[in-house]
Amino acid sequence: MNLPGLRGHNAALVLDLLRGAGGGGVGRLELAERTGLTPQAVSKIVARLRGEGLVAEAGRRASTGGKPQTLLRLVPGAGYAVGVQLERDALVAVLVDLTGVVIGERRAAVDFSDGVDSVVEVAVGAVSALVGTASAGVEAGAPRTGGCAHPFRPAERLPTALEGSAAAAGVLGVGLALPGPLDHASGVLHRVTGFPEWDGYPLREVLAERLGLPVAVDKDTNAAALGLALAGVAESFAYLHLGTGLGAGLVLGGGVYRGARTGAGEFGHQVVRMDGPLCECGARGCVEALCLAAVARGDLDEAARALGTAAGNLVALLDIDLVLLGGRTVGAAEELFVRGVGAVVAERARREGAGAAVGVRVAPGGERGVAEGAAQLVLAPLFGRASAAFPANRT
Repeated sequence: MNLPGLRGHNAALVLDLLRGAGGGGVGRLELAERTGLTPQAVSKIVARLRGEGLVAEAGRRASTGGKPQTLLRLVPGAGYAVGVQLERDALVAVLVDLTGVVIGERRAAVDFSDGVDSVVEVAVGAVSALVGTASAGVEAGAPRTGGCAHPFRPAERLPTALEGSAAAAGVLGVGLALPGPLDHASGVLHRVTGFPEWDGYPLREVLAERLGLPVAVDKDTNAAALGLALAGVAESFAYLHLGTGLGAGLVLGGGVYRGARTGAGEFGHQVVRMDGPLCECGARGCVEALCLAAVARGDLDEAARALGTAAGNLVALLDIDLVLLGGRTVGAAEELFVRGVGAVVAERARREGAGAAVGVRVAPGGERGVAEGAAQLVLAPLFGRASAAFPANRT
């Protein structure tokens, strides 16, 4: 039996329940009942978590005949995560506390055609500014009761100045979301459509070295889907993101489905018109090319129909009953896209004799949804809510 791993799993169960309880807190007996652990095991875990500054008392519950029960709560400011969304022309970065509440934000223009080094510099600057926000919060008396032990530790190297300030502020790591394809496990990019110079770039390794922090890299659609899944939107759904490109994030049975090579959800290069326009990927009639061309000429109705055709293919393939739409293009005309995509998907469902309607709606979270989901690449493993986001250099 892997006792250290079991101890970490049990602590994650407790932390997740405390996070869900909010500021009102929950007692040790209830934690034991809901986790299936013994009261003694819960007490030991709570003592350790309190020593790490992650848990504090939240008052007492009135007695029903016995000793009043001490309530416990998660300390939101005991740790932070940075989430970064990189699009081909813009960056959005957020600093969130342990409950996922955004307490800092940075935005910047980028241009993938300027080269990887230029984009990395912008990302490093945004993360550094947010680490400064976390540090300022701690200095101003943010609610931290102790030093939060890092659940993820970078590979051995000389500490950087940023690493020291990040550790002091309790910043646990950086989640980075950007257009695919990429290798989620190794943090290496593949060829971003239209930007072949990014192919093979070890982005996670470079950023971790520059920042002195653990870094998780995933596709923007997967990050958004992770955030939505953790928010309890649904057990299974497809998240379709239309911005400067088009992709999908898939949640099946409560978990993000990435595929064997992080290739699941390369939705934009689904061919829906054999004689269609040439796509930058080299094929003809990709739904991304059709949608972006329609948007460029101002025909959003046609863009919605093309997106709906591809969404209908995905619904039929996976037998899901919910499609969520996001991305800046959708955000600029939400009702039009919901109506247009929904109509095409519904008509296909009728033709195929589907017994239940497929829901089509805008994803909650707005324009920060991807960046907030990226932050969950760091936080979710702490609460036992996702497979490991970081590589095997964790300790």
